[in-house]
Amino acid sequence: MSKPKIVILGAGYGGLITSKSLEKLLKSGEADVTLINKHDYHYLTTQLHKTGVGTAADRQIALSIPELINSNKTQFLKASVSSVDIKSQVVHLEGGDTVNYDYLLIALGFEVETFGIPGIKENALEIRSFRSSKAIYHHIIKQFNLYKEDQDPSRLTFVVAGGGFTGIEMLGELADGLPKLCKEHDIPFEKIRIVAIEAAPSVIPFFPKQSIQYTMNVLEKRNIELITGTKILECTPEKVVLENNIEVPTRSLIWSCGVKGNTIVHKWGLPIVKGKIAVDSYLRVKNMNNVFSIGDCSLFLKDEKNALAPTAQVALQQAPLCAKNIVSSIRGESLKAFEYHHKGSVASIGLMAAVGKVGNFRLSGLFGAFMKQVIEARYLFNLGGPSLIIKQHVGVSREPVKVTVKQ
Repeated sequence: MSKPKIVILGAGYGGLITSKSLEKLLKSGEADVTLINKHDYHYLTTQLHKTGVGTAADRQIALSIPELINSNKTQFLKASVSSVDIKSQVVHLEGGDTVNYDYLLIALGFEVETFGIPGIKENALEIRSFRSSKAIYHHIIKQFNLYKEDQDPSRLTFVVAGGGFTGIEMLGELADGLPKLCKEHDIPFEKIRIVAIEAAPSVIPFFPKQSIQYTMNVLEKRNIELITGTKILECTPEKVVLENNIEVPTRSLIWSCGVKGNTIVHKWGLPIVKGKIAVDSYLRVKNMNNVFSIGDCSLFLKDEKNALAPTAQVALQQAPLCAKNIVSSIRGESLKAFEYHHKGSVASIGLMAAVGKVGNFRLSGLFGAFMKQVIEARYLFNLGGPSLIIKQHVGVSREPVKVTVKQ
């Protein structure tokens, strides 16, 4: 009797932690596990803002997948998925290769949501992936070089759209990193303009008033202009057009206004609700016993109307249980329903400040920044133990990861 084949699509937080969990749960020879990802690195989505400004080495953010998995237990395949034939249980890859499966996990992450605003898709920079964030860094350097030629102030104006966690972290990183970049490229930092735009009445509107005020104070102290309660109407290569007849001349709009599930899954005959794969309480795709989905591309309802948010924390909690349920399915054992427990949220505002909430406890300032580092270190510990934490902080390679600038 042949061993069951488990195939995992995507090596983001959900896919990678599921594969790591399967390595611990499966008995020797019990199943074959194949992890498929289009890059040979796993990137830390919650730290992509550092890549965008060049404040972290590439290998601190993009970790080699072959070094993170046990090659004796998990086969890694660097490839892009083109389609999945659910009926025949076959994954089709770009280039024509196929991979058969008995159990499938779809963890293909998110795409950027542009809400149909003209010019966003064509002209905005995205904090979507390691490659797209690296493109932000290259774009900044390009604008510096062009400024030396034409002295156009719009080249030194950097606009961040979205005042949620991702936007706040990007703003903080720009304020931290641009002085050093300006010095390296002989650009007067006093001519730099950083602008934050948020459609809601305030940044991080889902947080308590004290946290909102603290965040706004930190941003203003760092000379970041805040434009709140104002929607973006259009983005051109030379400017951002806002409500109330406001225009901001800029060559750099960094978009952080929301995400949607990866649309590639829409063509596979899966149950799609609100653009995502509908899953049951066991993280299986609705009405399917051998196909699972977790993370940003799946829709898990926490009650009759509301779905879990597309966050790293959700995917990291789903992954270990998903692995257990896949193993239970193979062994003919009962499955366990997923229960999400929110453990709090922390957003950095540069290296020396952060804002967050854990339970009823508000975090801010240096202590918040410290807790943000603890959270990131804990994830590295779960991935590779103390040795990975040490390597990432002391022995990380300074060689750049080879990627194309194309987003």
